[in-house]
Amino acid sequence: MGVLSLVEDRPTPKAVYNWRVWACAGVASFASCMIGYDSAFIGTTIALDSFQDEFGFPQMSESEANLITSNIVSVYQAGAFFGALFAYVSAHWLGRKWSLIAWSVLFQLGAGIMLASNENRGLGPIYAGRVIAGLAVGATSNITPIYISEISPPAVRGRLVGVYEVGWQVGGLIGFWINYGLVQTMPPSHKQWIIPFAVQLIPGGLLLIGAFWLRETPRWLMQKNRREEALKNLSWIRNLPQDHIYMVEEISYIDGSLEEQAAAIGIGFWKPFKAVANNRLVQWRFILGSMLFLWQNGSGINAINYYSPTVFRSLGVDGDTTFLMTGIFGVVKTVITFGWLFFLIDNLGGYLNANPVTDGGSVNNLSGGGIAAIFFFYLWTAFYIPSWNASNWFWNFIIARFTPQMFSNMGPSGCGVYYFFASMMILSIVWVWFLMPETKGIPLESMDRLFQVRPARKAHKQIHAEDEIREQEFRHDAEGAELSVAKGKLDHFEQRSASEQASDSGNQA
Repeated sequence: MGVLSLVEDRPTPKAVYNWRVWACAGVASFASCMIGYDSAFIGTTIALDSFQDEFGFPQMSESEANLITSNIVSVYQAGAFFGALFAYVSAHWLGRKWSLIAWSVLFQLGAGIMLASNENRGLGPIYAGRVIAGLAVGATSNITPIYISEISPPAVRGRLVGVYEVGWQVGGLIGFWINYGLVQTMPPSHKQWIIPFAVQLIPGGLLLIGAFWLRETPRWLMQKNRREEALKNLSWIRNLPQDHIYMVEEISYIDGSLEEQAAAIGIGFWKPFKAVANNRLVQWRFILGSMLFLWQNGSGINAINYYSPTVFRSLGVDGDTTFLMTGIFGVVKTVITFGWLFFLIDNLGGYLNANPVTDGGSVNNLSGGGIAAIFFFYLWTAFYIPSWNASNWFWNFIIARFTPQMFSNMGPSGCGVYYFFASMMILSIVWVWFLMPETKGIPLESMDRLFQVRPARKAHKQIHAEDEIREQEFRHDAEGAELSVAKGKLDHFEQRSASEQASDSGNQA
């Protein structure tokens, strides 16, 4: 099996892997460009001399400067936390498509408000704008992966969701390099630091425009009893007629999944909340997912995303070179992401991909900032990207809010910070290895059964085998029905022919 081969859950026509599903994933992933760009540009922008001089940072104490810096960064995550909660409301009532449109409008509003900050107005517009933009980012960071997952064929679901990750890294790559370019080509001024804030409007605008072209997910439409529209959209996304056997199967699986959900949890707005409170299986899945975000942020990735100049200074890098090192960090992340997307995610699966980070990340034995430290820093990045790169806004906020204080108080040059993150990654091995089931190639409609199998490491093999049997039985029944119809038509034809022959014989007589 080649690295680019597909692991299909059932025989799949080539038409299913068409440009439409990739284009929908690409357009929706402008949302991740917004997130990636912000996570990259903000740390280097507030480290610019032009920004710090305009807002009086040189006159502040170290603790006061750290407080303001962490507030500028973390109010965004605070907004995103609440946006992630509101995402459920909008996705339930408006659907995935119109939710993306609504939240992208809010993001544009927040990004525009930030541009009003200057020496006279102070940082107030930046704080307000980042809270508003954060609300939108928190919502779209939840809705976009759901949208992509619900339109994806199982064999390429990992790659299509990976498009979302590519958007994140492309936005981050631009964000990491933009201030290096500005420092090299433009003298310190208000214009120098306002440009990176203005660039946020580009991915937000592209999402707003492109989202009008997207098709609503068939699963959400069927949940809302809009079956005819769901069939039409699924036929367009899969590039197959509605009566094709693959389409009939997929609709059957969605119907079955919704019936199981209605029986076990319910379809109403409040039903999932009641399930989390009362259903132990749902509670366990909730804990598994939530802990992944703790381990992810415990890896230290967001500390580096938001405070890369501080991190590189702790390694002994000074001056404009910190912006260059940050740019290289962005390049490493982007290159590894493409490798992860095309060669790893749908072949090794998410379960195996979640473990290499600890092996590569924990070698960060930083002693003072030499060449070896920089090398291991980039090595850590290369291991991180194909493993823990997802986000939870609560833990994101915690890291964004307290990283400056951690570097100030945890040992010389903040060396204790690296030991803290390394220990978190070591602990994550046990969690992933023993408790997380593999999801590669498993249809969304089979996920409930996947998480019910114990031990978790054997769940994938069992559910995959059950789905193969289920698919064979479905096709056998469908072919049997077709044979019955054909036989009925043949019997009718033979009876008609016999009748006509008898009539002809009577006429001749």
